Amino acid sequence: MKMRTSSKPSLNRRHLLQASVACAAGMAIGQRFATAAESVAEPGIALQLYSIRDDCAKDFDAALAWCAETGFDAVEFAGYHSYSGKADALKKRLDQLGLKVAATHIGTATLIGDALTQTIDFHQAIGCKYLVVPGDGRFSKPDGSKELAEIFNVAAENLKPHGMKCGYHNHTHEFEKEGDKTYWELFAERTVKDVVLQQDVGWTTAAHVDPVKMIRQYPGRSQVIHCKPTVVDGQGKAILGQDTVKWEPIFEACLEVGDTEWYTVEQERYPDGKSPMECTALSLAGLKKILGRS
Repeated sequence: MKMRTSSKPSLNRRHLLQASVACAAGMAIGQRFATAAESVAEPGIALQLYSIRDDCAKDFDAALAWCAETGFDAVEFAGYHSYSGKADALKKRLDQLGLKVAATHIGTATLIGDALTQTIDFHQAIGCKYLVVPGDGRFSKPDGSKELAEIFNVAAENLKPHGMKCGYHNHTHEFEKEGDKTYWELFAERTVKDVVLQQDVGWTTAAHVDPVKMIRQYPGRSQVIHCKPTVVDGQGKAILGQDTVKWEPIFEACLEVGDTEWYTVEQERYPDGKSPMECTALSLAGLKKILGRS
């Protein structure tokens, strides 16, 4: 496969609404999303497997089976454990479980040069369309930000014939500023529209940035978002539907302008002494209730 290459050197990488909302209001919200879904494809619900990383490391097959049994439509990978380099076997296992692949988190280096060929081959085989970088130290540096944008533009061009896209996932530091714009805004402006801007709603909220604004500011670039329960100023609990994130307008933006295909649950806090799987299952139930799918 002949690929365009970058002219720059490659470097190595790296909050049910409030619990007090009345039942009738909750039903109205769910109905609103259900009505919207009549004209817009209803996004599936996936799990970012980093949420249950210790379980994955212990028994990856069992962890995948748990995802299916719990009610997730798909998974987003953060490593392949016993299936590393075994795309056909992984695809067979996913098919047995009825799981799809929403996306994967990979390093920037896997999007460059000859490594990209292997990246494409493996992820096409498992049915993964979105290749997302979860962080890169260059992102929030003046020169590094420009270099990184060029890498993503080249990768996007090379991925397009394969029906695949690359993207970037935010934390809080991506909203630091260079001049009067955040690095997130600069990256969005410097990259082509085929580059996915994966909003981690939890981190965006923690940075005191409105995720709705970010989704609407860059229409058609939120194919996969992270629904991470987040608590701000000590209010609420880090379980979807019990946290402080205002989810309704986020999902409205996703349906209206985001081209969103996947709502991906990511659980990084485990309140009340519950296990990662217990908390993740509670967040899935909370998300489904918000969406009117429970």
